Amino acid sequence: MARPVTITLSHDLGLEEARTRFREGSGKLQEQLSGGMVFKFNENWETDDRLTFVAKGLGQTITGEIDIFPQHVRITATLPGILASLAETIAGRVEKQGKLLLEKK
Repeated sequence: MARPVTITLSHDLGLEEARTRFREGSGKLQEQLSGGMVFKFNENWETDDRLTFVAKGLGQTITGEIDIFPQHVRITATLPGILASLAETIAGRVEKQGKLLLEKK
């Protein structure tokens, strides 16, 4: 059974910088969302601040979106059966990677 996961990451980078970092680092988040399994991601920036994605692999499909706001980023994904049992672990990994992307440098 599919399971939705939502992660909200606060930041103080401003909208432009957060947007840039997520555009450049989306591949790293994809690795975490797929739980290390081979998934083919198709992503679409619907607006400057909203990325939607569909990932397919092992007969499973992950769908979701990333919304970038001036003070936070929201990542929402629906994990399929094979990954739903690992939802907490995957959410933790995605949150960790997202925080790394948003760290002050």
